[in-house]
Amino acid sequence: MKESLLEILCCPMDKHDLELRDASGDEEIDSGTLVCTECGEEYPIEDGIPNLLPPDMREESPA
Repeated sequence: MKESLLEILCCPMDKHDLELRDASGDEEIDSGTLVCTECGEEYPIEDGIPNLLPPDMREESPA
């Protein structure tokens, strides 16, 4: 995931900005967490792909 993508991503729950935490990767973000600045919901980044599914749907999705 490119860090510039943060400019257009928002929390799917309340449409507020997302903050990047615990990011790793050289030129692109390979893993980390996106955290909503308003509600505090966390969205994982795995293999460079942000999982922006709501929490209840994230548990059911296959890996």
